[in-house]
Amino acid sequence: MDGIVGMGMVAIVAVVLLYGLHRAVSVLAQPLTVLPAQSGWIPQEHALSRYHVRWYLASIVFLAFDVEMLFMYPWAIVVAEKGISAVIEMFLFLGALLVAVAWAWREGAFRWV
Repeated sequence: MDGIVGMGMVAIVAVVLLYGLHRAVSVLAQPLTVLPAQSGWIPQEHALSRYHVRWYLASIVFLAFDVEMLFMYPWAIVVAEKGISAVIEMFLFLGALLVAVAWAWREGAFRWV
């Protein structure tokens, strides 16, 4: 039990020392130099502002095609030894992606206006 209490005390002292060191050496941010790329332009919106839902749909479509490529590279290597079943499975997978793209198209993920 003494070891656990000792480790807890060491951890608390380490956190307090690190926090004090951070406060001692930190530099105050100057408003004109912390703007994006020090351009001098005043930001028009908050950095954590909300994105339109179409960006989420576009990113999901991108991830779907990115994962498709992850599956197609090894598939291209083993398709000769696996035979027609590998071809059928890949076309089923591509069909599922086509359904996802059709859904995203219907939802307006590709309209940028």
